[in-house]
Amino acid sequence: MKSRNLVLGMAVIALGFTSCKDEKQKEAEKTVDTYVVYVDSLGSVAAEDAKANWQAIEATYELKSAQAETALSDLKEDEKVKEKMEASKAKYEALKANMMAQIEASKPDSKQVMINTLFGEGKMGTDMNFDWVNAGNIHSVYQQFVHTVEDNKDSYSREDWDEIKLMYEALDSRKNTVEKEGLTSEDNRKIAGLKLKFAPMYTLNRMGAKSEEMEKAKQ
Repeated sequence: MKSRNLVLGMAVIALGFTSCKDEKQKEAEKTVDTYVVYVDSLGSVAAEDAKANWQAIEATYELKSAQAETALSDLKEDEKVKEKMEASKAKYEALKANMMAQIEASKPDSKQVMINTLFGEGKMGTDMNFDWVNAGNIHSVYQQFVHTVEDNKDSYSREDWDEIKLMYEALDSRKNTVEKEGLTSEDNRKIAGLKLKFAPMYTLNRMGAKSEEMEKAKQ
């Protein structure tokens, strides 16, 4: 009798283990399915909405991916589930690569932004064509350039100062041309004053920006 009860008890325990195992596997499959459904749902999100909410999308993906990876350890022998998850991973990575490319493409060109600030919106592209600068407007062009640099000098990086120097030299080169096209002595004198202001401002602030970068690199 005792032997029979023992056998029955062991059978019940074994059944309990099997039941727990089945329940655990079901939960694991459900977790992986939730991950797969989430990835599939991203395909129907409008590109503009995805770009605007990409950080939230990525955070949710990381969470669901981590949960699915943990669940997968309970489904070691289920190759179909593994394949399903791998397919979703590949789908997400392709979607992410496409989204990163779109986000990168939509970023404003930093050089063009600086050109617009220094010379005015729509005046010149990154090709640095100064044909629009003539004897009649070159003084105001120098004026805007130097005063804008002065107003923003504390925010420029060393790379910014290098770009500014290139633009300044290109403007100087244009001045050599327009001097022969009727530049007045009065405007020439005012431009000389602006150049005297720019030279030390450039030298001191570029040195300061470089020192700051070196200091940050040490830290």
